[in-house]
Amino acid sequence: QVQLVESGGGLVQAGGSLRLSCAGSGFTFSDYAMRWYRQAPGKERELVAQIASVGGTTTYADSVQGRFTISRDNAKNTVYLQMNSLKPEDTAVYFCNFRRWSGNYWGQGSQVTVSS
Repeated sequence: QVQLVESGGGLVQAGGSLRLSCAGSGFTFSDYAMRWYRQAPGKERELVAQIASVGGTTTYADSVQGRFTISRDNAKNTVYLQMNSLKPEDTAVYFCNFRRWSGNYWGQGSQVTVSS
């Protein structure tokens, strides 16, 4: 079955860096655009970044542009989110995601906490 397994969250001081990973299985990873979302306490889930299935085209939320980088390794069925210059307002649970005809698929979520 389809699985998205995330890793790499944690606690970091403001200005620090973290890298999230999301390994996909049960589907043809290279066929799909991949996305990272986040949800902070009491807020709606928001799209942070996405990367096309091929060609590497990326888009970012204004709030993370220039600080976060999404990338993928189709040979490893893995998508990454490199987060630099982290701010306390980046504190959230981060989810990887893809969509196909059968639905919307989510990872289990990784907590990222940025202390001031």
